[in-house]
Amino acid sequence: MDRTVHFLAFEEFSHANLVRCRESFHELEDWSETDWACAMAGEVGEVCNLIKKRRRGELVDARAIAAELADVVTYADLLARRLDINLGMAVACKFNEVSERVSSPIRLQYELLAERE
Repeated sequence: MDRTVHFLAFEEFSHANLVRCRESFHELEDWSETDWACAMAGEVGEVCNLIKKRRRGELVDARAIAAELADVVTYADLLARRLDINLGMAVACKFNEVSERVSSPIRLQYELLAERE
């Protein structure tokens, strides 16, 4: 069975993230909300450290920052799932709320995969 995601729809990422967590690490519920939040905060700290180094003039490859940002998103998704929040939908709603507030015509549509099939 091919388990590779061929294009990145947030819902597919989130599902794969949960399955990998359960199969390769532990059940989502084994960590508290605090555990997931602290793991995410640690990754944000790593991003900030790399940015700080760049600010000082050190050569920091953007791919290293990208990898840490990906970790932040991964942990944010797992924290959201732990809290029964659909992060993709939450992002779309918040994005649209800010667009409305700043009078931007740019909006996101969020469609569950089950609705497409």
